[in-house]
Amino acid sequence: MPSLRSFAATDRFITEIADPATLRPGYVLIGDEIFLYDRCRKAVLSTLIPPDTRDFSLHDIDLAETSIFEALDRAQTPSLMAPFQVLFLRNLKTLYGRGSKKEEFAAIDAYFRSPNPSALILFVADHLRIPTDLRKMDYQDKDRFEKIRETLGDWCGIIELARVDESDAIKWVTTTAESRNVRFDPDAARELVDSLGADMMLIASEFEKLLLYVSAPASAAIPNNAVILSEASQTTIPPQIPVILSEASQTTVPPQIPVILSGAHSAQSKDPEESNSTTTLPSSQPPLSTQAPLPSTAVAKNRVTLGDVETMVLAAKQRSLYELTDAISAKDRPRALLLLHGLLNASDGGEDAAIGHLYMLARTFRQMLIISEKNVRDPRAIWQVLWQGFRMPPFAAEDLIKQARRYKSRRELTRAIRLVARADLELRSSPANKLLVLERLILDLSTEPKPTLYEPSHQFAMEL
Repeated sequence: MPSLRSFAATDRFITEIADPATLRPGYVLIGDEIFLYDRCRKAVLSTLIPPDTRDFSLHDIDLAETSIFEALDRAQTPSLMAPFQVLFLRNLKTLYGRGSKKEEFAAIDAYFRSPNPSALILFVADHLRIPTDLRKMDYQDKDRFEKIRETLGDWCGIIELARVDESDAIKWVTTTAESRNVRFDPDAARELVDSLGADMMLIASEFEKLLLYVSAPASAAIPNNAVILSEASQTTIPPQIPVILSEASQTTVPPQIPVILSGAHSAQSKDPEESNSTTTLPSSQPPLSTQAPLPSTAVAKNRVTLGDVETMVLAAKQRSLYELTDAISAKDRPRALLLLHGLLNASDGGEDAAIGHLYMLARTFRQMLIISEKNVRDPRAIWQVLWQGFRMPPFAAEDLIKQARRYKSRRELTRAIRLVARADLELRSSPANKLLVLERLILDLSTEPKPTLYEPSHQFAMEL
């Protein structure tokens, strides 16, 4: 695989630990990109720790529970059970909390002045977020990064686990698929990365699922006109119809009919003396192995297309929904109707999946209502106002803020929620045409509300 800019730091780390001459006594893994951290950890385990001694040579230490003095003492003491020790020290932020921590950093300096050559210490600073563009790094994270570099940079190698750039993520998807003899279409790779917000852990998980989906051969196809004969059937089959014989069938098959033996027949054909089946085949009937094979679709296509991504990846389906709400908030009625039809055609249930689409619409408008009430401007602040389980995918955060700002008041968003609730009630009342209900809803949502006098109704709570 060609070297990618976003993977340069981890590639350098893997190269250094592979050569004892360049291996340093300690490293600091800075950043919250779990995919790159997992890549570094796997490289350490495969290069420095044999599997049979892993229980004695690998130590995961939480500095919130274990003092740095105890961790350094463990690294300094040679192990009698393993030739090499690796220590992952988590929660590095405890060393930079309140207080001067002079004794802790003095102990770290004393260790690295005469380190144990049979030990490797890896500090994990996953409380920092390093964006793809370092100029957009948060001020507090930048200050913490500089403190770690000043205190540990003289002794340890600094490995930046920054967020992976979208272009590098797309290249990783296509090249990794090629290395496994699967073709990944460029537009499919771009849709996969965009829909998951360039989150490499999610991309890697969905990538494996897609490769399994396109690599698994389909089951052999049974002809549409085939007849399956079950137990004790005594049926005379007309010519030119394939027959699938199951257990205990008692059928005389004409010579021109293709025969498929299943279940007990396939096993009994190997030992005729033990066969209890009374099925009789004419002497002119050719053996099973000499007959022409039936049509089969048991061939893996080994190619991932845009349609496969839209079918298998949930975030890709949600992406089209946010495009629909974008057209609705922009009051673009033709585009909104086109996106509605595309959403229905792409879903498995078609119009029968209308209730699910209404649920997602209501959820999205509720999210926009909260964003508008809390006056959220920065996508990073969304996670503070939306609770877990009610958040949108990362790729939709900025778009949803933009859509919420198009609504001038809270009244417009509550009106949209009431319209969705009314359409939901109509769909649950067995309408004559579900598509008509959805189209009318999209047209109402995409139309500027007209000022009307308030008319009291029995649905007072809903009107509020």
